Amino acid sequence: MAGGFLPYHEPSIVEILVIISFFLFLSLAEWLSAKVLRAGIIGQIAVGIIYGVPLANILEKNWQETFLALGYVGLILIIFEGGLGARLDLLRENLVVSTLGAATGVCFPIGLSYLLLYLGYGYGAVETFIIGAALSATSLGTTFAVISSASKTVDLGQTRVGSILVSAAVIDDVVGLVLSSIISDLGKLSNGDTNLGWLIGRPIVASVAMTILTPLLTKFFFAPVFRKYIELHFALYDHISNIILMVLVLCAFISIAAYTGTSILYGAFLAGTFLSYLPSKRPDSPFVVESREEGEKDIAKSPTFVHTFEAYLLGVQTYLMEPLFFASIGFAIPFVQLWTGKRIWRGILFTLLMVVAKFVVGLWIPLWKLPSRRKTKATKEASDSRPDQILPAETPKESTTMLSGLLLGSAMVARGEIGLLIIEIGYNSTEYVSEEGFITGVWAILLNTIIGPVTVGLLVKSYGKRIGEGEWGLQREANLG
Repeated sequence: MAGGFLPYHEPSIVEILVIISFFLFLSLAEWLSAKVLRAGIIGQIAVGIIYGVPLANILEKNWQETFLALGYVGLILIIFEGGLGARLDLLRENLVVSTLGAATGVCFPIGLSYLLLYLGYGYGAVETFIIGAALSATSLGTTFAVISSASKTVDLGQTRVGSILVSAAVIDDVVGLVLSSIISDLGKLSNGDTNLGWLIGRPIVASVAMTILTPLLTKFFFAPVFRKYIELHFALYDHISNIILMVLVLCAFISIAAYTGTSILYGAFLAGTFLSYLPSKRPDSPFVVESREEGEKDIAKSPTFVHTFEAYLLGVQTYLMEPLFFASIGFAIPFVQLWTGKRIWRGILFTLLMVVAKFVVGLWIPLWKLPSRRKTKATKEASDSRPDQILPAETPKESTTMLSGLLLGSAMVARGEIGLLIIEIGYNSTEYVSEEGFITGVWAILLNTIIGPVTVGLLVKSYGKRIGEGEWGLQREANLG
């Protein structure tokens, strides 16, 4: 009732110690798994399994629900940060190969699931589709976390292969959320309460509309208005004006995405790209600064939105909300039910198949080079008739193409939060997914979310600099105006 109050009472010493130990072990597990496995998120997922319902259930249920909500806000911030730092020029230039990779990453898991689960294990057709749909999604949270963790060796966000990875993961995520909305309403279809065309078409239309309208409205309306009437005033208030606009834009985009039926996470990514395009790129622009300090001290300059994110949000995201997000993945894993002989070998076999199903996305990078290789070969054959012409030897950049493909394929493997969301919807909200099918899918989602980041971490550690120097590596930034 309005006008009341919540009685204040001191938490018990047991509650305080549990909370302290939970966050301590989250930090220690992240550090240890980052050192050993090159993927800190694995340790945080493990702590979530131990402290949550799946194993010891040390945390109270309402705490787990609270941490899950905070973790999801952390996921939104991870993706929002990815949109802020995204290279729009690279996203645009590599859109075709990104789309081909995303389509491969959706079709192969569903197709291979059909071969193994439907034809091999005898699962139902709809059940097989739901499990395949869960494994067709790529974890956006894990993708951006991997990009962030690799930044000490090479800034993947500024590389060509990194932009392809981001685009393909975003597309896969949108497709996955569209499929999840369809799966969640399968029960209504049997009762005749929902129109099939509207059910499938609404999230697709909403996603396409946001994809087309956001860049058009930004380029021809919002950016010109911002640069002409607002930009100069922002320099007077620096971070304060930036953070207010960032919060308003982020809330607007995720609300539009939610109410139109598409992915909130996609809305967060679009919000980041929207803000990154708004400021003018002219040298005299307030947002064109060499460093955050220049934007803060020079009265005519302003820190960028990325600088403001680093100042106000990066700390709480990195040390609180991001660990809670990966711990909440652990809360949702039925750990004890996984351990029977039949479930283990089925899960491992399906896991290996699902690794291949996403890993093949990396083949698009060497395949994309085939036309230029044919051209080089034709040039070489022509030069054979002219011995005086000397062709240049293969450059180091060309030799890194395969490494870039391995990196892309490995980074697409993790399924994470979206995969768990889809398969739990199928298991809890429909009658089609059996417990055996659910456990088989969870095995693949869990192991893929471990295998992907670990493989990327090892690749970046060993070959990160070479990839960054290659043709698919770091690129000069183009002025998009």
